[in-house]
Amino acid sequence: MTKAQSDYFEILEGYPHDTIAISAIGRITAQDYETVLVPLVKARIKAVGKVKLLYMLGPQFESMSMGAAWDDAKLGLTHIAKIARIAVVTDRDWIRFGITLAAPLIACPVRVFPVGEFAAAKEWITASGNEAQHKPGVAANHKLSLMEDMLPPKP
Repeated sequence: MTKAQSDYFEILEGYPHDTIAISAIGRITAQDYETVLVPLVKARIKAVGKVKLLYMLGPQFESMSMGAAWDDAKLGLTHIAKIARIAVVTDRDWIRFGITLAAPLIACPVRVFPVGEFAAAKEWITASGNEAQHKPGVAANHKLSLMEDMLPPKP
C-alpha cells in the first residue's frame, strides 16, 4: 500500500529551538514517525538537550495506524528523560481520554488543549518552567469517569 501525499506531519514554524511543533494531517503511519518525527526529535535532543513537544491533532487529522501508536510510545519511552513538556491540541475525545489516562505515568508535564485554545497551548509549551519538579503520579483528589457513564441509556 502506498502512502497518500495528503497524509503527513507538518512541522510548524515560529517556535523556540527547544520546541518541536507538528500538525498531523490525514492518517499518520509508522513511516511518518520513522522518517520525520523520530529523526527530528533525536537531532533536536542532540542539539539542545531537552525538548518540548506540541502535537496539533486538529480537523485535518483523521487517524493513526497501530504502528504509529507503537512508534509514538517507543519515542516517549526511549527519550523519557529528554522531554521537558508535552502539549496535545485536539477535540477528539478518544485522544483526550487516552492522554488523560497516560499522563500520570509520563515523567514530564502533559497538557491537553481543545483546538480552540491553540494559542494557549503555544504559550504554555514555550513558557520557561521548572520541569524538574514534576513527578509522575496520580492525584488522589481526581476521579476518572467510568465508561458506564458514556453508554447510552437502556430503552
